[in-house]
Amino acid sequence: MLDVIKDRRACRSFSNREVEDNKIKEIVEAGLLAPSGMNRQTPVIIVIKDKKTRDELMKLNAQILNRDMDTFYGAPVIMLVAAHKDGLSIYDGAATIENMLLEATNQGLASCWIHRAKEELELEAGRRILSFTGLNFDDYVGIGHVIVGYPTEGYKPAPKVIKENRVFIK
Repeated sequence: MLDVIKDRRACRSFSNREVEDNKIKEIVEAGLLAPSGMNRQTPVIIVIKDKKTRDELMKLNAQILNRDMDTFYGAPVIMLVAAHKDGLSIYDGAATIENMLLEATNQGLASCWIHRAKEELELEAGRRILSFTGLNFDDYVGIGHVIVGYPTEGYKPAPKVIKENRVFIK
């Protein structure tokens, strides 16, 4: 497991290669198995493979960022994590995302955690784009997106450098 953790990096350069459904399923399962406060299991995962929906959500995400760019870096699969509003939503959703990022690496895929899901779910445009879920977004807070795909040819992330003075033991 430590090797997967060491290999995980944020990728911002994806190919057009389609991601196999079985790999998506494994990533989703890893997210659903994440720990949650009092085992409430409040996070939900919204998987977007449809290009039109993906592009609509990307444009909204870029608008929130106030940038004219593909904020999902060409990734073909977007997994938006939201959690039912309670005092633990952010923590539970973050654990879900981390499990998903690690499983994407384990599946041989590239991934990245993208923010602004909270703002997307607060906007009518975001709620319209995601209305296919049937969720009442008044009850949910957006945590983040896990973008997934195969990296572009030749992509090789730099080794992770760990900053010093981050562990204290008595």
